[in-house]
Amino acid sequence: MKNQGFFSDLKKYRALLLMLAPAVLFFLLFAYVPMAGIVLAFKQFNYQGGIFGSPWNGLENFRFFMESGDAWRVTRNTALYNIAFIIINNLLQIVTAILLFEVAGKWFRKVTQTVLFLPYFISWVVVGAIAYNLFNYDVGTLNVMLRSIGLGPIDIYNTAAYWPLILIVVSAWKALGYGSIMYLAAITSIDTEMYEAAEIDGANIFQRILKITVPNLMPTVIILFLLAIGNIFRGDFGMFYNMVGNNGLLFSSTDVIDTYVFRSLTTSNEIGMSAAAGFYQSILGFATILLANYAVRKYDKDRALF
Repeated sequence: MKNQGFFSDLKKYRALLLMLAPAVLFFLLFAYVPMAGIVLAFKQFNYQGGIFGSPWNGLENFRFFMESGDAWRVTRNTALYNIAFIIINNLLQIVTAILLFEVAGKWFRKVTQTVLFLPYFISWVVVGAIAYNLFNYDVGTLNVMLRSIGLGPIDIYNTAAYWPLILIVVSAWKALGYGSIMYLAAITSIDTEMYEAAEIDGANIFQRILKITVPNLMPTVIILFLLAIGNIFRGDFGMFYNMVGNNGLLFSSTDVIDTYVFRSLTTSNEIGMSAAAGFYQSILGFATILLANYAVRKYDKDRALF
């Protein structure tokens, strides 16, 4: 009877399952099958033996990564940047979504949404080129303007201290439109009768935002927060690499795990250590999402992911 129920469900929902199949195949091919390559983290890779034929070396790759002096630096940078991105980007997106919702003019709202959303579609390669033309020491727009008013130029590409602020600002600028639209969709789904009742009771706009909009946004905020927490140890490779490249003078404040793994593969050909760093990154991300989800479950289990 159970098998009959299973096959009848397959037949009943065959159209929906067929629509789901491409996504399932995508994750199987690009997320689950490549997980077999994790064994490289525990092997001394050579091209003759390949992934599965290379000799085992235990935890040697992890020891080499930890003793190289780079593990703490790239872990710290990755975590701190992502914490800053999560806090600042989400705050700006929430504030922008609330402002757009409260704007009376539909035409102005649509134009503003479009303008804010455009940076999301700009490639990080293009953003890196824009940054280079802005900050270049000799011909960059910023230094040309500084020279024109009698001030000395700023050597941004040789000074690591400037880059945390630059990267945070660029990330916020690029993500603002997309994130604000998600929050705006959540706000528009709030029952309008609550706003009408609050207005009749004499609540002003700030009271309506604090007492109705923000509390009703919290489930969306928590879900997006948990999803972001899962990637807190994954740097945006496209952003960091295209903004900084292989500029060793900036590694102290811009090198993240993703760029470190890429550089290890392309410059030193340390495949085993690169795999160990990637596995280390995945373990940190998995542990973080479990801890964050546990904390949310203790606060309100209905808002947890699982």
